[in-house]
Amino acid sequence: LSARTFSKAIAYADEADSTLEFNAPEVLRRNRARTTYDRTHNLQSAFVAELPFGHGKRWAQQGWARRLLGGWQLNGIFSSYSGTPFSVTASGTSLNAPNNTQTADQIKPVVKILGGAGPGQSFFDPLAFRAVTGVRFGNSGLNILRGPGVVNLDLGLFREFGVRERVKIQFRAEAFNATNTPHFNNPGTNVSNLQLRPDGLVAQLRGFSEITGAQNDERQFRFGLRVSF
Repeated sequence: LSARTFSKAIAYADEADSTLEFNAPEVLRRNRARTTYDRTHNLQSAFVAELPFGHGKRWAQQGWARRLLGGWQLNGIFSSYSGTPFSVTASGTSLNAPNNTQTADQIKPVVKILGGAGPGQSFFDPLAFRAVTGVRFGNSGLNILRGPGVVNLDLGLFREFGVRERVKIQFRAEAFNATNTPHFNNPGTNVSNLQLRPDGLVAQLRGFSEITGAQNDERQFRFGLRVSF
């Protein structure tokens, strides 16, 4: 089974908290943006396969090979989907407008996605934005960038044993995130944390554009027995 979704979610406020980011009357229109749960691409595939060993199969039809290898079933779920949008923010001190979000000024026409992950590595070009020091809102919108996507594979290996005519035992071995692929969080977004050198180059990122965390979904194994009667 396989399903792919191509979508775009736009709203004035996310369903998560139903609050506006911009509350000043003159900028209410700026609340209309992609939601933080928007994912452009979402591919989900599931499969079940009986392994070709044992009675009635291609290989291992006799003797101990049939007993050891016969009756096994492999199943899994493969997922691949886009990351979630995020806004690039700035300190709102100069704006002095409580209950409003201050966005950064975007100073490059295109923000290059560098794809870095970890301390000292930028996920997006940090020099594409700068802090706002005047009594105004920054020129960038809400949720204009998107974080890292997710690729995940869950696998299961099952075998059923007949104990009696109406009693069966199923052995299960399952691996969640079988490839142990890290799924990173969105990067830091406050451009006011960025420290520049006199020549305008980056001196210290100090969290801005850096990915410093990942989801707590490392590879996990689970074993179990299921009795049906």
